Amino acid sequence: MDRFLYIAMSGAKETMHAQAVNNHNLANANTDGFRQALANANTVPVRGPVFDSRDYAQLGTDGTDFSKGQMQSTGRELDIAIEDEGFIAVQGPDGEEGYTRAGSLHVDAFGLLRTAQGHQVLGDGGPIAIPPAEKIEIGTDGTISVRPQGVGPEALAAIERIRLVNPDVNELERGDDGLFRMADGGEAPVDAEVRVVSGMLEGSNVNTVEALTRMIELSRHFEMQVKMMDSANTLEQSSNRLLGLG
Repeated sequence: MDRFLYIAMSGAKETMHAQAVNNHNLANANTDGFRQALANANTVPVRGPVFDSRDYAQLGTDGTDFSKGQMQSTGRELDIAIEDEGFIAVQGPDGEEGYTRAGSLHVDAFGLLRTAQGHQVLGDGGPIAIPPAEKIEIGTDGTISVRPQGVGPEALAAIERIRLVNPDVNELERGDDGLFRMADGGEAPVDAEVRVVSGMLEGSNVNTVEALTRMIELSRHFEMQVKMMDSANTLEQSSNRLLGLG
């Protein structure tokens, strides 16, 4: 009987985790460049000294769906979207290099180029600083050109290039801050083939209809597993009463 209870208990535990992951995806359905997380669970035997004695549900490594989100036109000169594959390199809160596809950029009060989440955008020489300018343009290769204040329209000068990378997505892991990093702790090399589109943003790749359907499905799974635990408890009590009669 305890095998029955153990399977139901471990299944309910992993279903709760899957619900948390799904809810996190729903909460980021409108976050630019967000990549939905995937929760996987597998049946794993409990290893004993002689034979495998139990099976239980074990959470696998959380994966990420790297499919593209829908492109949205904004017309804003500091909004950029990656055309195909690739990432924008930024500096995370820990000072380490991270990668994102969220391309809503702005210049802060100190002239530093940041994402909407506050991460500093990196160039070839580190964090990018923008001098006071009347116009800022970002080229398809990430080159930033500015027209300084008080000069004519012909005085457009390139000042820096956004660090664009395209690592193997299988070598990336998501951090608690939402940024992706190389699993080995290294830094991805610059990829000159990565292209951006100015005046566009890439939306989240979360399908809200599918996520809501998944939420209902997981809720029903959890209810079923709790009922299984109740049934196991009832059967155990019945068995104890029968043994007591003997």
